[in-house]
Amino acid sequence: MPVRVSFYFSAHEDDWQLFMNPSAFRDVLDGAKTVFVHVTAGDAGLGIKNGGRKHPYYLARENGAESAIRFMADAVAGALAEASAAPATINGHPIRRVGYRDTVAYFLRLPDGGTEGAGYAETGYQSLKRLAAGEIATLTAIDGSTAYQGWADLLATFRALIDLERAQTASVDLHVPELDPAINPNDHPDHVMTAKLALEAAENLSGRRIHHPGYNCGALPENITGAERDMKCAVYAVTLAGVMALDHPTSWQHYDQSFVGRNYCRVSTK
Repeated sequence: MPVRVSFYFSAHEDDWQLFMNPSAFRDVLDGAKTVFVHVTAGDAGLGIKNGGRKHPYYLARENGAESAIRFMADAVAGALAEASAAPATINGHPIRRVGYRDTVAYFLRLPDGGTEGAGYAETGYQSLKRLAAGEIATLTAIDGSTAYQGWADLLATFRALIDLERAQTASVDLHVPELDPAINPNDHPDHVMTAKLALEAAENLSGRRIHHPGYNCGALPENITGAERDMKCAVYAVTLAGVMALDHPTSWQHYDQSFVGRNYCRVSTK
């Protein structure tokens, strides 16, 4: 059994690949239990609609994330395994959970808040930012699977999820978006809210806190080469292939030029 547990909290289904990798790949290769928590559906305001494609956009994005996680896990063993996918009840809320080897992925499917954090008409202008500000009382998953009654309910769910997956492990690694605006200015509001939830949920746990800048890292020089860059490229390419497999277009060039050659982080301890 893994003796180390590492959590990756992502607002959207490609955030950890873009901003927290190859750290994630290294954790999987090193045998840590690696837990990926995808907080929003990344639906870009479509909700459960498909945008004229064959499948809903949020399912395509989930397929991309799952494909990437399986790719990393199978790189360890060199053979395929069976995934276990079923809703897990966390703090009374059913949340999609996928277990594969020593990895776990959660998909809360909360509404994408958009770049301003105001939400979209299709999903009732719901967002993490508006929930935190008390502008809305409830935040409902886009598939209607559950609804969170205020920020405290969502925070308690984060705490319960961390406790469930860490089991008896007292010290965990927590990978989150960077909150310091001097390091990570003008980041996506969903990134910011995800970091706040994760850090507060784990405030009583010891371990490392690894803070990763988001969109701003695209303005920084490339800082990984060779095998590290290859690892990040491979995982992101598999992510895109998983999205395209469910009939949604993607853009490799923009993300390759902006994020793939970069892996910045700041480490603190509790």
